[in-house]
Amino acid sequence: MNKLNRNQIAARVAQDIPEGAYVNLGIGLPTLVANHLPADREIFLHSENGLLGMGPAPEPGKEDPDLINAGKQPVTLLPGGAFFHHADSFAMMRGGHLDICVLGAFQVSCKGDLANWHTGEPDAIPAVGGAMDLAIGAKQVFVMMDLLTKTGQSKLVEQCTYPLTGVGCVSRVYTDLAIFDIKDGEVYASELVEGLNLEELCTLTGLDLKQKMA
Repeated sequence: MNKLNRNQIAARVAQDIPEGAYVNLGIGLPTLVANHLPADREIFLHSENGLLGMGPAPEPGKEDPDLINAGKQPVTLLPGGAFFHHADSFAMMRGGHLDICVLGAFQVSCKGDLANWHTGEPDAIPAVGGAMDLAIGAKQVFVMMDLLTKTGQSKLVEQCTYPLTGVGCVSRVYTDLAIFDIKDGEVYASELVEGLNLEELCTLTGLDLKQKMA
């Protein structure tokens, strides 16, 4: 099967972000989405450290050390962009002013529960950051992740075994093998990669997936 790479997943997420949307891109893989947003589509990217109007990553050698996202990665600022106190930034997140947030995940359940801040391992460093505020505050929560762990376990699960970030908050999951929509406790699969069918996807996840009709 032809798995999508990380930039291909990011590009696919970017396709689903509409004109005029206010969007937060979480730390890690979701930050790649900024590099694939169409230049002719006005989208307002928010960073929880107090930035609105964030642009894509700068060209090598043109980084501004004072212009970073929440993951401390260098970013650019689009014309009209603004800086503000992080307390105001979190008020924006918690107040329902974001249309979409895109987050990474360790696990997503069939009910849309999200676990993305702690694996529960003794040597793991918990780092919830603003993820829980985004998960409950954004109007839609998209998740980007590889479908399987390095040991072949599905990250899309019947029930999360890791500590939760948010309950019933995830609406869509973008992976290297398929896109999943979660609604009313059911998981609908669509856009499977070439060489993969629904039956094989059900086997990989151990879930009774539904085929999303066009």
